[in-house]
Amino acid sequence: MTILAYQVFDAVVKERSFQKAAESLNLTPSAISHTISSMEKELGFPLFVRSKQGVQLTGYGESLRPYIYNVLQSEDSLQEAIAQMNGLEKGTVKIGAFNSICTTLMPQLIKSFRKLHPAIEIEVYQGTYDDVRRWIKNGTVDMGFLSISSSEGLPIIPLFKDRLVSVMPKGTDIGSKDYVRVEELRGKGFVSQRESTDADIQNLLKKYDVEVQSNCHVVDDQSTIAMVESGLGVCIMPSLLMKTMRSDVDIYPIEPPEYRVIGICTKKEVIVSPAVNSMREHILENLKEI
Repeated sequence: MTILAYQVFDAVVKERSFQKAAESLNLTPSAISHTISSMEKELGFPLFVRSKQGVQLTGYGESLRPYIYNVLQSEDSLQEAIAQMNGLEKGTVKIGAFNSICTTLMPQLIKSFRKLHPAIEIEVYQGTYDDVRRWIKNGTVDMGFLSISSSEGLPIIPLFKDRLVSVMPKGTDIGSKDYVRVEELRGKGFVSQRESTDADIQNLLKKYDVEVQSNCHVVDDQSTIAMVESGLGVCIMPSLLMKTMRSDVDIYPIEPPEYRVIGICTKKEVIVSPAVNSMREHILENLKEI
């Protein structure tokens, strides 16, 4: 199979449509269909399921996807290396990030990187810890931000510690002190997120054997804080997130101090392209003092 066949496969996966894949590659839909059919004939099994809802990968196709991505990544790395030898810099870097990274760090990181490498494109994919980890594994992104506790064996370079804080409705009485102990949260109503979103908070509660009662189960940070602001419960959040969150709530550090450790993650046994390596080094250089 040729590089073009792998590029066609990748485009169909991303676009979930032969028509849109053809447009993205400047080919005809029939050329796309013929290429996929030839691949399936050569492999001996179907790669896609066609339906009215679009085109989806079969189990076989899903299994092959990481390997095809690695081939394309190697081709991109080769072309980028050749471009660098010719005094040029180009390429695309895809980064997975969760909400608090997207709202606080990514804008400035991208802005400063573009000043140094204007020909390199940056694509950001926002999601939960689970989303970012899955994107790294299946090749959707080249690298991603994760907490160490959520990396699940992926190679991760620690960047900084982000202290966890307790967020309460305005005016909540915690006595005369200016901090909250985890044990004091026992029995309080909680606004909880999915474990894939706040794995570090779940680990904290398990560490101190604190069972929480929750009537609110939400999936994003803004909704969580809005629920707390309305008096529907308390929550634990990372300090990084609260720096950009506009809300009328009380925020208290947790004692003893508890943190999540944020790092940058890549897939095992993948040779990164020069563009990806440049972005990774830029992230390390700019976040080393946090």
